[in-house]
Amino acid sequence: MEKYDRIKMLIQNDFDKLEEVNILLLGVGGVGSFCLDCLYRSGVKNITIVDFDTYDVSNQNRQMWSEVHKGERKVEALKEHYPEIAIINKRIDEAWVKEFDFSVYDLVLDAIDDRNAKLALAQKCYKKLISSFGSAKRLDPTKVQVGDIWKSYGDKFGSKIRYELRKRGFNKKYKVVFSSEEAVVKEKGSFMGVTATFGLSMCAEAIKKIREGK
Repeated sequence: MEKYDRIKMLIQNDFDKLEEVNILLLGVGGVGSFCLDCLYRSGVKNITIVDFDTYDVSNQNRQMWSEVHKGERKVEALKEHYPEIAIINKRIDEAWVKEFDFSVYDLVLDAIDDRNAKLALAQKCYKKLISSFGSAKRLDPTKVQVGDIWKSYGDKFGSKIRYELRKRGFNKKYKVVFSSEEAVVKEKGSFMGVTATFGLSMCAEAIKKIREGK
């Protein structure tokens, strides 16, 4: 069998859409790195990743490849494992979002933590956005869901995003990955079972949208 034969069995002629789509993935940490791996193994090759961080030992409980690239820039390390991707080594903040040209991308996947950057992303490219809410402080991957921004619940970070969007007069819809599980601790502890589920769910939703042509 060839590398992609099993995914082709599932999506058949839609596999061509995966090869043609152009995806921008923002953040390649605990959520984004698993999303990247899932996309790449599914046949998506036109992926640009954006991150500014380097790997340290605290990443090793949840981030793909972090144990073999300690101290290295994430985007450059990931390029070694996914050679066909494009990389941008930049901090993603509100100013960057406002200046960046998103027009060449079919989908924008948001796996970042910066609240103001998330708000700017929603306002600028909601039509092609899938955004991740808080994956930390939780232990139950079965509570992870994908849904409409305005129907998401159980997440204080997501609640703040919705509140700030309403303040700005924003009422458009876009998809978010969220958990309905209440935070287990106040500290920002993390469990790979949940963070990886966020990333894989984001990948699955992206493939769904690609197949639907949205």
